[in-house]
Amino acid sequence: MSETAAKPVSPVPREEIVNTIEDRGYGIIEKPLSVWERLLDNGVFRKAVMLALLALVWEAYARWSGNPLLFPTFVATVRAFFNGILTGTLLHATWTSISLLLQGYAAGLAIAALFTAFASATRVGADLLETLTSMFNPLPSIALLPLSMIWFGLGNASIVFVLIHAVLWAVALNTHSGFRSVSPTWRMVGRNYGLTGLRYVCKILIPGAFPSILTGMKIGWAFAWRTLIAAELVFGSSSGSGGLGWYIFQNKNMLDIPNVFAGLLTVILFGLLVENLIFRVVEQRTIGRWGMQI
Repeated sequence: MSETAAKPVSPVPREEIVNTIEDRGYGIIEKPLSVWERLLDNGVFRKAVMLALLALVWEAYARWSGNPLLFPTFVATVRAFFNGILTGTLLHATWTSISLLLQGYAAGLAIAALFTAFASATRVGADLLETLTSMFNPLPSIALLPLSMIWFGLGNASIVFVLIHAVLWAVALNTHSGFRSVSPTWRMVGRNYGLTGLRYVCKILIPGAFPSILTGMKIGWAFAWRTLIAAELVFGSSSGSGGLGWYIFQNKNMLDIPNVFAGLLTVILFGLLVENLIFRVVEQRTIGRWGMQI
């Protein structure tokens, strides 16, 4: 029986096929946005429109009520606002309030940082912070002003004390909660890179907890601003602060209602400036750049 050796089969030659796509000039189809669509996509424009509509509603209601002693028009309020700026009385009151606010806010942030560091380092500190926050956070800061005036006298120190109380607990609680919610993966990455002590806190804990820290700073700022105006309204004459609250109170006594509304408008405008020019910029350059928000 003979065996035949298998011969290799040579491949059949084929023609090379090249597929080409004919360029017909379509390219990428893009629909340009209209001017109105671009404006609607601008957050500043949308907020400006909202403010303008609110001003129109204000003006319409004031003219409809017809009683400037109770509700002045928006035009009269703006006129009183610019008159207060030109005479310097409104600027002086605003600067007095801002200087007091910055003192209380800075001191509150510093004490909150100490409380948070102690709470993050030891279990006793965490229990102490949670207990004190539960006790004092619901307590209105303005309620402590009579006691602070007894303890610290009738000067600005009594107002700074209640501002510290307004800032401290909100910032400390949010910061501590932010530290506790930092991802375990982030913590392990920091340890793998050999980060310890202050470097570990600055490069891992603070960036991971910064959304909560910034929220606490916003809440503390709002609490302090409201507390300051209320304190100046009630005790402005005895404390000698002469801030925006006292400016509003004095004009109320003189029945100069447009100036009262001008003082309130200043409080609102300053709040808008701080939110959009400080906190919003910090948020965009930190949390937004780090991809921690949508």
